[in-house]
Amino acid sequence: MANKSKSVQMSSASPSPLSRRTFLGRVGVSTAVAATAVGMPSLLGNKVLASQEALSPDFAGIIPEGELSGGEGGERRRERAFRTRIRAATEEFHVPIPRQVNNGDEARYPNRIGNYSKGLPHDGIGEVDPGAYDALLAAIASGDPDDFERIPLGGTAKLANPQSGLAFELEGTDSGQLTIPPAPRLDSAERAGEMVEDYWMALAREIPFSQYGSEPVTAAAIAELNALSDFRGPKVDGRVTPGTLFRGSMPGDLIGPYISQFLLLSVKFGGLAIAQKYETYRAGVDYLVDFGLWRDCQNGRPFGSVDISGTSYVKNGRDLGSYDHVDFAAQANVTAAFWLLQNGAPTNPGNPYRRSTNQNGAITFGNQHILSLLSEVWIAGLKAAFHQKWFVHRTLRPEAYGGLVHNTLTHTAEYPLHGDVLNSQAVSEIFSRRGTYLLPHGDPEGCPQHPAYPAAHAVTAGAAVTALKAFFDESFVIRNPVVPSDDGQSLMPYTGEDVDQITVGGELNKVANNIALGRDIEGVHWRSDGFYGLKLGEAVAISVMRDQHHLFNEHFSGLTFTKFDGSTITV
Repeated sequence: MANKSKSVQMSSASPSPLSRRTFLGRVGVSTAVAATAVGMPSLLGNKVLASQEALSPDFAGIIPEGELSGGEGGERRRERAFRTRIRAATEEFHVPIPRQVNNGDEARYPNRIGNYSKGLPHDGIGEVDPGAYDALLAAIASGDPDDFERIPLGGTAKLANPQSGLAFELEGTDSGQLTIPPAPRLDSAERAGEMVEDYWMALAREIPFSQYGSEPVTAAAIAELNALSDFRGPKVDGRVTPGTLFRGSMPGDLIGPYISQFLLLSVKFGGLAIAQKYETYRAGVDYLVDFGLWRDCQNGRPFGSVDISGTSYVKNGRDLGSYDHVDFAAQANVTAAFWLLQNGAPTNPGNPYRRSTNQNGAITFGNQHILSLLSEVWIAGLKAAFHQKWFVHRTLRPEAYGGLVHNTLTHTAEYPLHGDVLNSQAVSEIFSRRGTYLLPHGDPEGCPQHPAYPAAHAVTAGAAVTALKAFFDESFVIRNPVVPSDDGQSLMPYTGEDVDQITVGGELNKVANNIALGRDIEGVHWRSDGFYGLKLGEAVAISVMRDQHHLFNEHFSGLTFTKFDGSTITV
């Protein structure tokens, strides 16, 4: 639900909502994939499949002709189960295969400066050993497990599960039939703008969200982001404002407090009541600002543990990054699911048990269904994410780009970086504080041992949030919203003018972007990693739910909900 008191818009260069034609042709994550589920008849109970119904030509001959007559009881059930699997597999087989296109940096730069290489051997200025990178490419090309074992490492940190990108999934669309647009090029203004935002995020880690725009650091960040050639964060009337700074651009993201209610409100895990106060990292402690330590990190050498300062509600970027550093996959969305189940949030109007006078949902269309579905969509999402990361894009991380900035500004090497980052006020401020131009990292080990694009946190968040929006009534208003105190030790009532516009759907979109952008604040990701990661996760969840539509006995015509681009879909 939009805030009527604001004119919310993206800049003209913003990632535009993806049309059906664009999703099929350019992005390849087809809204048509989900649309096939609309109005699909139930296969069990409501309509009995005729035993002579033709199988797909792709699967003809699997069942001997003499067995197609079925029989009674278990025999007929077995036949229906088989046909259900075949029908789902056939529909997925006919999903178009998209072109997988990266940004061309790998071919453009023979020294691989535009691509992820952390964990491989690097030279004295941080450039990857070409033979080691070629060994990575050979493994990517062959898919042979033995070739992955031959990739040389520069330290003891292992590469993060590249072969997961080759794993198949038996629910939803296969990873090879999903895609996202190319990441921004190394030399582009968009990439420079994303890096400038990351530098400002690092500088503003200690600033409470409630003070954005009212103190010097974030005021300067707002001014510089508005001056960039190509910045794609959300804007109001064409301008970055205190209310849009470091936020997402999905429906609901600009309404209410910066942090979603689902990261603030108390929740029960069974009989365990939990106030959402989390361990936080010590203020002012950043990592990888020394060039020698940064180079060691690129080689995959281990570092020590982080310094814990106490517990707090998530009040600033440091806290949000601390949360993101140690959370399990889709943790925030599991917490949201428990809160919604425990606090009277109505289910989606399409849930068949909203109409039943004598039954409740549980294993189907109830609490056990949704909690299971969260796991199903996020593991499918991770497989799709790692296919894109390792086998398509291999995009460098911000910490590696920071090394390019440092080498360029210290005249150690010349790299084709856009002037928006080289002339940035944020970069100058980093140097005055730290003595290098490296991006100050929130974690001692820096980024994980896998490429940047898309963000895995964003993919799992996007997948799980999509399942939750499909399962619950997203228009339900969350009453008595809260906001953390600036010291993070208490929660206070939120009394903004948009207090009555804080809905389940908006807060789910917001928690997804909190998780995605919190990784940017850590220094781990770019804005585009999160934006398209959420989109990929959404597409994965839609395809899984579409497959599950085959399975139910209830009268069920689909669940309608709002996608990240603001359009509605019925699955």
